[in-house]
Amino acid sequence: MIILKNERDQAAMRAAGAVTAAVLDEVCAFVRPGLTTREVEEFAAEQIQAHGGRSAFFGYRKYPCHLCISVNEEVVHGIAGDRRLQFGDVVSLDVGVNFHGYIGDTARTVPVGGCSPLAQKLIDVTERALYEGIACAVQGNRVVDISRAIQQYVEANGFSVVREFVGHGVGRTMHEDPQVPNFVDGTKSPVLRAGMTIAIEPMVNAGGPAVRMLDDGWTVVTQDGLPSAHFEHSVLITGAQAEILTRCDRTASRLKV
Repeated sequence: MIILKNERDQAAMRAAGAVTAAVLDEVCAFVRPGLTTREVEEFAAEQIQAHGGRSAFFGYRKYPCHLCISVNEEVVHGIAGDRRLQFGDVVSLDVGVNFHGYIGDTARTVPVGGCSPLAQKLIDVTERALYEGIACAVQGNRVVDISRAIQQYVEANGFSVVREFVGHGVGRTMHEDPQVPNFVDGTKSPVLRAGMTIAIEPMVNAGGPAVRMLDDGWTVVTQDGLPSAHFEHSVLITGAQAEILTRCDRTASRLKV
């Protein structure tokens, strides 16, 4: 069931989105060569608490971390540990914050100090694909219009879209209807209506689309070992263009509801 948000819900989602965006911005700025992924995780947990929120990920289906941190060939749901970030790595950082009962969900891939031209192109294309999808997230369109825009842009640039994981509705819970694929899957697609809040999140591989899960039961990696990138925003569908709820705005990062 798709849950439309009333004005009070929308205000609460804006506050949650602002906090989540601020945390992600701080975590991205913190990343540097030599840090372990556990140190990045601990910093993220501190920032979430400092902003008055709690992680939407920690404990969700027994997920053990406050932050999803995925390095190089890791696509999503990476688990923090002793791995030390190296110059040239690319790291995907996915933050979800529950703030006063509403959830913001956002992700970004950043280079660690610098990266190869291929990795930089992958990051740039994935980010642009996110905004291509957001441009189609308008009242009266269908979810498939978002999916098509992302897939076409990614594939036109020589990369591939992950099929096994998709975007989703977001609100009081982290995963609401509808699912928001990053590819056209041929299924019946719901109409976008004002008041819907969805997380659009292209996951893009430098090589083929195939992925596999590691033995930890969480970390998803590319089958061919080539790097992957991940960008995400939570957005509100309006009568005009979509409102990005997780765009960073430090002045709004401590809003109270």
